[in-house]
Amino acid sequence: MEYLKLLGGLILLLAGGDLLVRGGVSLARHFKVSTLVIGITVVAFGTSAPEFIVSLDAAISGHPEISIGNVVGSNIANIALVLGLTATLMAMPVKRETIRFAWPVMFVASVVFYFFISDGKVERVEGIVFFVALLWFVWKSFQRSRRQKEAHEILPPRYSITVSFFIIALSVGILAFGSRILIDGASTIARSLGITERIISITIVAFGTSLPELAASVMAALKKEADISIGNIIGSNIFNLFGVIGLTAAIHPIPVDFTAFRFDTIWMLGFALALFLFVIPLRENMVALRESGWHKFSVLGNLDGGRLLRIEGFLLFVFYVVYVVSII
Repeated sequence: MEYLKLLGGLILLLAGGDLLVRGGVSLARHFKVSTLVIGITVVAFGTSAPEFIVSLDAAISGHPEISIGNVVGSNIANIALVLGLTATLMAMPVKRETIRFAWPVMFVASVVFYFFISDGKVERVEGIVFFVALLWFVWKSFQRSRRQKEAHEILPPRYSITVSFFIIALSVGILAFGSRILIDGASTIARSLGITERIISITIVAFGTSLPELAASVMAALKKEADISIGNIIGSNIFNLFGVIGLTAAIHPIPVDFTAFRFDTIWMLGFALALFLFVIPLRENMVALRESGWHKFSVLGNLDGGRLLRIEGFLLFVFYVVYVVSII
């Protein structure tokens, strides 16, 4: 029965996340927001809704390891599993703006998160700091989009504003119900098998809450919308830390077993750094270096032509398998 709960929760999260993405993207297009901003804000936040609901529910119901492990595991799965599999199917170009702004915010958020949990608890004030940082990130994303005049990338909305709001409301209800079933099933299975909630949360629960990201990223890649695909992953990781951990801790401080989660957080930072190294256009930078010399060379100033290649996506996926085997 518990395994049926786990499976049912995963299916509901996938269905709810897909609906939320559809409604959110349609609503954003009504307000004429670029595809890149849609990817790192609306789509990312929509696909991160399962993480938020699961983590908040777990923290309040006395399962802090699921709350933290869900976010850390999801951030790892988003880059190594979701983006790895998506890039393995199809190489994806990466815009300069993604590397210059979105990725640094994600990496800084990950580093700050590491220091927040190092004292064994994410305090309420730290949660508030993260939530304020989320508001800043959203505001800055829209501001940079307007300044760069990306309005020509906007596609017409699929639904009316009323229908878009209805789809979003329906998806939130499905996600809430699915998360409750998922937590109940995962907690019971962990206890019956003698497996810690940390392992269950970082693997099964994290994978389940990352299913919306996987669906959104694969579909975006197949539709040649690389901005939404990569932006969805980076934006989702930012929302997981700033929004999920921030709002959860602001409502209910989260105790953390830092000794247990230090290993996983270091892997999370490692995958974020690997993504940066993979998407940097090294050949173009070497050409710029030869032409301009060291005194004029800047890695962050020569980012046109960046791509996440299929072999690099496959390597991310292999590293994810290695990570899962190492913790099990």
